[in-house]
Amino acid sequence: MTNYRRVAALKTPQAFREHLAGIGADLPFDAEVLSGPDAPLAQPYRLPGGRVIGNRFAVLPMEGWDGTTDGRPSDLTVRRWRHFGQSGAKLIWGGEAVAVRPDGRANPNQLMIGEATLADLAGLRETLAAAHTASHGRSDDLLIGLQLTHSGRFARPTDKKRLAPQILYRHPLLDRKFNLPADQPVMSDDDIARLIDGYIAAARLAQRAGFDFVDIKHCHGYLGHEFLSAVDRPGRYGGSFENRTRFLREITAGIHAEIPGLDIGVRLSAIDFVPFRPGPDGTGVPDWPEGADNGYRYAFGGDGTGLGIDLREPYAFLDLLAELNIRLVNITAGSPYYNPHVQRPALFPPSDGYQPPEDPLVGVARQINATAQLKRHRPELAVVGTGYSYLQEWLPNVAQYVVRTGMADFIGLGRMILACPEMPADVLAGRPLQRKRLCRTFSDCTTAPRSGLVSGCYPLDEHYKSSPAAALLAAAKAG
Repeated sequence: MTNYRRVAALKTPQAFREHLAGIGADLPFDAEVLSGPDAPLAQPYRLPGGRVIGNRFAVLPMEGWDGTTDGRPSDLTVRRWRHFGQSGAKLIWGGEAVAVRPDGRANPNQLMIGEATLADLAGLRETLAAAHTASHGRSDDLLIGLQLTHSGRFARPTDKKRLAPQILYRHPLLDRKFNLPADQPVMSDDDIARLIDGYIAAARLAQRAGFDFVDIKHCHGYLGHEFLSAVDRPGRYGGSFENRTRFLREITAGIHAEIPGLDIGVRLSAIDFVPFRPGPDGTGVPDWPEGADNGYRYAFGGDGTGLGIDLREPYAFLDLLAELNIRLVNITAGSPYYNPHVQRPALFPPSDGYQPPEDPLVGVARQINATAQLKRHRPELAVVGTGYSYLQEWLPNVAQYVVRTGMADFIGLGRMILACPEMPADVLAGRPLQRKRLCRTFSDCTTAPRSGLVSGCYPLDEHYKSSPAAALLAAAKAG
């Protein structure tokens, strides 16, 4: 393992500040975290139209790999959503991704939306809301969305370990990295048009199931995100920025026309880098093919080098959201499949990853500061920030500073909610952090599904730690 200093060893504000300065991470924080109704993280947020979200914590969508093969939630799925409700967070960004058609599933156990699963998804939402009311006394200030997805290049609809990709263009690095054949077909414009109809139909069902908004997912290398980098694709859905955003614009137009009252959000990978691979010592290095120059055209929000940021197109994307009357935007980065250190900074890589090529706090700062720049560009949008779990003990301190100074409106929690779902409620109430339950980014929640097992916090959640899958995971890691 790369020898980076562990966050748990940074026990004072001075030690944390000095370490950040030493690694060159621009990451301000508040030394004291406030609680009570006047605390920054406890402040309500009012959306256009008057809807109030009760505090500044959000639950991010996380794949469980634990639904049924026909797309319904299992007991494990219900348990996870119940925890989301108990967390105290007032914005629930979809719980997890839900496929709009079978060939778009990221795994054979991903949830799907359709008439056959509608009652199950409505039940999930009701379970979450009831758990929230039981734990926190009210849910009228709770906003619950459903993330709609097609997994595109990373679809595995029938076999957990076998890709069945749906791609928009031939990517010179990702095609090679994931062994796509030379005759791999590209989705046609007609198929994309049918998929757009599928998204609109799925949004209609989401409203019937009681969800307040749908997220048209544009992140992490999945299909919506791939549209944004389809600079080489000919036709209506590639090339120019206008064409690369036509997918979103046509879905949005259909929802606004046919499903009044349903809000729309977008989770966006606003920055991206070149794919990485393990180097000779296991540390991540850019996955350039031999003899290639350093030009890289396929990183939305990238500067053309593959390793830098240029926010001009993400700014234009936020301008488009405002034009489309989309007020909810969730900012993330990269992809778990080809540059996980950019997407979710961690000290311990997943089984198919690599040792981090930078102190993970550098990656945290990258996401937080990019999100702040985007928020400054479009202050009227309700912006959710991500990448916070690696902060561990210092998460509340950074989160409070970010919200207090307007760098983002909501603090999105993913892996941390799996490990310690009570964290938002504890912070808001001024209770001490449950340090033994803080996510330390061991990445078992990713390694397990890479091994064909359900996702969960195996190190810290007793339910998973004592399950038969834990022994299988340990054997897979040892092997």
